[in-house]
Amino acid sequence: MKRFFTLLSLAVLTAACGPKDGVYTLQLLTTNDIHGSYFDSTYVGGGVRRSMLALKYYVDSVRTAAGKDNVLLLDAGDFLQGDNAAYYFNYVDTVTPHVFPRLAEYLGYDAVIGGNHDIETGHPVYDRVAAELEARDIPFLGGNVIEAATGDRYFPTYAVFHRAGLKVAVLGYNNPNMKNWLDESLWSGLDFKSLIPLVQEDVDAVRAREHPQVVIVAAHSGTGSGNGRGLDSQGRDLLQSLEGVDFVVCAHDHRPLTLAEDGICLINSGSHMRYVGHGQITVTVKHRRVVSREMEASLIPVDAQKADPAMREAFRPDYEAVKAFTLRPVGELKTDLRTREAFTGMCDYMNLVHTVCLKTTGAQISMAAPLTYNGRVRAGQLVFNDMFTIYPYENQLFVVNLTGKEVKDYLEFSYSDWINTVARPGERLLKIEPRDDPRTGQQRWSFPARTYNFDSAAGINYTVDVTKPAGERVAIASLASGEAFHPDSTYTVAMTSYRASGGGGLLPRGAKVNTDDEPERIVGKYPEVRLLIYDYIKDTGVVDPAAISDPALIGRWSFVPEQLAAPALATDMNLLFGK
Repeated sequence: MKRFFTLLSLAVLTAACGPKDGVYTLQLLTTNDIHGSYFDSTYVGGGVRRSMLALKYYVDSVRTAAGKDNVLLLDAGDFLQGDNAAYYFNYVDTVTPHVFPRLAEYLGYDAVIGGNHDIETGHPVYDRVAAELEARDIPFLGGNVIEAATGDRYFPTYAVFHRAGLKVAVLGYNNPNMKNWLDESLWSGLDFKSLIPLVQEDVDAVRAREHPQVVIVAAHSGTGSGNGRGLDSQGRDLLQSLEGVDFVVCAHDHRPLTLAEDGICLINSGSHMRYVGHGQITVTVKHRRVVSREMEASLIPVDAQKADPAMREAFRPDYEAVKAFTLRPVGELKTDLRTREAFTGMCDYMNLVHTVCLKTTGAQISMAAPLTYNGRVRAGQLVFNDMFTIYPYENQLFVVNLTGKEVKDYLEFSYSDWINTVARPGERLLKIEPRDDPRTGQQRWSFPARTYNFDSAAGINYTVDVTKPAGERVAIASLASGEAFHPDSTYTVAMTSYRASGGGGLLPRGAKVNTDDEPERIVGKYPEVRLLIYDYIKDTGVVDPAAISDPALIGRWSFVPEQLAAPALATDMNLLFGK
């Protein structure tokens, strides 16, 4: 990594001193949170989806209109995880050069920034991909990733480009909240610094050293509210505080948005290639000095049907290899699995996840959330592709010791993000709100909170009283076995590595568990949950609702009183998903 940084710096030293007088216009194109959307096929069923193949159309269009040398293309992270193709080249075929650097080179990416799900793949994967990108002259930036032993930057902090007659500095940063996302084994030897005040310090140093006319900061951090309180979402914090910066590109929260404030534009293109972020800056130079600059930002909706035929053919061997792998038979599913049913109570989807977690570990309690917002796996023959709908992330499974009180407080915190207190019929039970859809311009209902943090429990019998205030809703009657449940007793609890590291705040903020001391509580570590589910289905051959809903293993839970909760849930689910 350091060699690449040095070469970039030497190239800068030999560049021209500055632009001549005139007007210069730079086009900025951005993507983020691609999550493995490399190919336009859904692998099964003949479906077509938005992908990097469709991105080619938009990139080519802008380059044709503006001139190739006037366009900069960046990605702000989370490209190595979330789809069969990423999984295949991360862990199955590790001999063939990884497909993402080759796709990035084909599309002409100028730089990419790492994200938390890229780090989730582990050192062997992201170190290999970073090296393969470097070999293609595409810097993998991550200026806040620090080698713990030396204090040096592990990845390059910035790169300089000459576009549109201007010198452009791009500074890139990974998610600073890594300790609350991933087990340390995935980022061993590293530390992740907050973007505040680090980015401003770096911007000042880069401006003094390189004298760029345009400065872009790209960070795998959510937009946030600008209150300065969250490491996961520092986009608005940067927007409101940075000086000497023209664009802030953020990511991570999957929420497409553009903002402009005090001469800086923010771009978040959402996720999964739904949009391409588009920024434009026009710089006027007089007497070799920039005297004015005008910026604007927008989102370009991506049409899945515009996948580039030549690019598809160029990567067809890679696609066919992934397809063959992903269509491997796994077992039989006796009933449809619908992830959205998890918002209303117990369901076959969550029962499957809980059953696997409990049977694999022997833990007394399981905590899990729906990781796909509105996924459906149809009854019939299961193939490996279905595993990514059932469990899209590479989360490991941990077992953690918690007291009964901590279990209850954990659940209280979870449901406080999920439901409102309901006093009478007609009131909203689910915490949903209408939002403007930037693609259609229409309103649609959604959860403001992240549904992958909506944990329910198995292994205990409990109710959630929707008439009670937050903190007083969960009543735990007993363990699933019928054994008494005690607040002062210690229980073994299965949960993901993300949750055990503090992700979602359920342990540190809900159960008041100091996750810095978490290693003392972790009593078991297991492989990725998806692989455990795969092994379970392969071993049993059939996913039968009766087998995954054994009350003696997973217990029971429900919203009460039913006569108030049931109609409210039906109304809210209709708003979310339609009738």
